[in-house]
Amino acid sequence: MKWIIKSWPISTPFLAVYLTILLVLFVMKQNFALFLIWIQTPVYFLHQFEEYILPGGFITFFNTKVLGSGKTNFPLEEKASFWINMPIIFVAFPVSAILAGQFGLSVGIWTAYFSIINAASHVGMFLKHRYNPGFWVSLLFNLPVGIYTLYYFASHQIIPISAHIIGLLIALAVQGSVMIYGFKVLKPRILK
Repeated sequence: MKWIIKSWPISTPFLAVYLTILLVLFVMKQNFALFLIWIQTPVYFLHQFEEYILPGGFITFFNTKVLGSGKTNFPLEEKASFWINMPIIFVAFPVSAILAGQFGLSVGIWTAYFSIINAASHVGMFLKHRYNPGFWVSLLFNLPVGIYTLYYFASHQIIPISAHIIGLLIALAVQGSVMIYGFKVLKPRILK
């Protein structure tokens, strides 16, 4: 388990490329709206690649710049980062896309909202701290792909407004829980 916790980010560029190829070959032409739900996952894999591999350093950045810790690996550690990213991106994103294909596209729209909200947080951190790992992919991929997905769904009236509202609320809840963990659980550990 220690190896997985330390090494999971290495898989992200390969998963991004492989999944994108599969999506272009087997989903894009058959169901473009479903493709837009699915594409959030490889885009987010690229985001994680920038955060943790090239240039990497998100844990150090978050601890020292955002939380104000004097230690690069405290209070956010590799294990906590793994347990934040795995359930959301490696499980919930693809499961939502699978369910969107089976039960209706409304199920997966929250991933586009989450991608936009999380990318906006990286832009916000840029305004305060300058570059932060994840910023460039947020700016060049997460925001444009997420915004285009919402535009496409709204302009083609693919899902009802209520599904957009629910998707937005789910995305806010997921992002909010990550932020609560950071500022209400991790930050107090520095003060102790």
